[in-house]
Amino acid sequence: MKPTKFEKNKVNFDEFTPDISTEELAGTLAGPDMILGPPWFFSIDTLSVTKTVGKGRTNLTFIKPEIVQADAATPYAGFNRQNSPQRNPLIQMHFDPAAYGATAASTYVMVFSIEAFGSSTFNLQGYAGAGTLANTGSRVLNGKQTASLTFKNVPPSQIIYGYLEQTAGAAWNYYSTSIRHPLIILQ
Repeated sequence: MKPTKFEKNKVNFDEFTPDISTEELAGTLAGPDMILGPPWFFSIDTLSVTKTVGKGRTNLTFIKPEIVQADAATPYAGFNRQNSPQRNPLIQMHFDPAAYGATAASTYVMVFSIEAFGSSTFNLQGYAGAGTLANTGSRVLNGKQTASLTFKNVPPSQIIYGYLEQTAGAAWNYYSTSIRHPLIILQ
């Protein structure tokens, strides 16, 4: 798969395939026989090439992009590990819960939206401080996909971060990272 010229590349995020199903994500958050609530209600913030800084210490870090195209139809950062073998390309988000009004320990889901132009291997990791991480590890992504990282029981004063690091494979574009609350789970 070859990248299209940025002038013509308008990305429809509804076409992205999640790396983990809603049911699997719910399994990392609660037990069996749960009912999920509406996902649209729980978004906290989304950072991207055109919005790299959020509230407080919330921000993005780009390591080894080949291009950052902020004026494209869909702004993106392009990465290619083959052109930087001495350092793995990486996108990282820091999130400051207190800056968004958090007053108690909470659970968050960080979602990276990318497009890999061939089979690519990524390491999905992060830091939750006094909280815990779920859904970490190696991912093989191809095409338009998302990669989700769950942070559980994070104190409001704890700045957390998550990153998606390419360890092998083809070129890829980064579009955005969203931080949100998990879906409501009812018994």
